[in-house]
Amino acid sequence: MTLSVQFLTMISMVASGFYLGMILDTFRRFTPYWKHNIFLTYFMEICFWLMQTIILFYVLFQVNSGEIRFYVFVACLLGFSIYQALAQNVYKRLLEYMIRIIASVYRFCRRVVQVLIISPITWLFTLIITIILGTVRILWKIILFITKLLITPIRWILQMIYRILPKSFQNFLKQIAGFYSKIKNILIKWAKYMNSKRR
Repeated sequence: MTLSVQFLTMISMVASGFYLGMILDTFRRFTPYWKHNIFLTYFMEICFWLMQTIILFYVLFQVNSGEIRFYVFVACLLGFSIYQALAQNVYKRLLEYMIRIIASVYRFCRRVVQVLIISPITWLFTLIITIILGTVRILWKIILFITKLLITPIRWILQMIYRILPKSFQNFLKQIAGFYSKIKNILIKWAKYMNSKRR
């Protein structure tokens, strides 16, 4: 490698070490959100370090075609140390400020979506259901009223016919009605007994 390539490699690795310090603090800031899950913690750690290794090697490859020398690690460590000594506190404060801004924007967007989209859709759906149920209730009352109008004259006619019938035939009909009532009561008791057995 020429001196210019070596110098460019040193500068790139110092910047990469500085970047590594920043991204590591960013990663550690969000670690508490998944540290309760051991499997997820190991998975995130492996993915993080694998990704950073790929990024640093890509930078090195772009600078000097991927040649690894001892001073590459020294330069990367130097950049990391510079970040730790000079910029870590400032970056952490800036990171917290950015997180608060993003969280505020997210809450605002969520509230806007809730007010402008979800709430109107919920209100419209409730209104439609209310209208449908009200319409069904009105139709049901109308059907019951019409049915009552149709049945009432028939019941009057049957009552008149029943009064005209001979007493013996009236007694016969009463016996049939009583028998039907007994069968109905027996079936109801049997159904209640079977339900109690199932429980």
